[in-house]
Amino acid sequence: MPDPRLPAATPLRPRRTAIVVGASSGIGAALTRKLAAEGYTVAAVARRADLLETLCAEINAAHGEARALPFPHDVTDYDSVPATLQKILRTFGHLDLFVYNAGIQHHVRLDEFDFEKDRAMLETNLLGAVAWLNPVGAMFHALKAGHIVGISSVAGDRGRIGAPAYNASKAALTTYLESLRNRLTRRGVTVTTIKPGFVDTDILRAAPKKNFFWLITSEQAAEGIWKAIRARKQTAYVPPQWGLLMLIIRHIPSFIFRRLSF
Repeated sequence: MPDPRLPAATPLRPRRTAIVVGASSGIGAALTRKLAAEGYTVAAVARRADLLETLCAEINAAHGEARALPFPHDVTDYDSVPATLQKILRTFGHLDLFVYNAGIQHHVRLDEFDFEKDRAMLETNLLGAVAWLNPVGAMFHALKAGHIVGISSVAGDRGRIGAPAYNASKAALTTYLESLRNRLTRRGVTVTTIKPGFVDTDILRAAPKKNFFWLITSEQAAEGIWKAIRARKQTAYVPPQWGLLMLIIRHIPSFIFRRLSF
């Protein structure tokens, strides 16, 4: 049975539901707010329970009803994913939209080769995504309906000299989402890959380099992601001008690209 605290669905007001994994701050928190404002009931999933509680309380107070519920979970605890997903489904009754936004980026010096940092980024950015997207994909495959959104990055479009493991994690996520899309499209399921550029989040604030161009807020990123969700796009750069820039960067010959410093 769905949680009685949730708003009841009516023929004129169907209750759409979403899961946002990585919802406690940054893009995830902004997108959770945006989805709630658009009428979704959102399961906010993240490791930091205190931030989740605060976020959901803020959203519910703003709308005068329960539109966001917290579900604390560490995405690297892969074995607990099925139980967490089932708990959300029992609470919500059904699922329309799933967003995997969890991600970390450690600063890596150009002379640094740190396996622990690299492993942490791969575990959260890629393995955590696969751990969630496999059961969600299987469920939507059986239902012949649903929408999956994965937050990748422009960093995955090319192997830059900075943070090789971060770039690799996002490149792998992009390819995994494309494969999932090709598998699930024929079953009526939409899979959208989002590739943000520079977003003013904790990850970027911790970076040593500060001359970021086309910098947007988390709220602006959430708005761009929402437009891509509404349009059921396959791939969307946020903001859109990154699409043209990355098209150019992807076609720079390797012997030139390896000499670049970004």
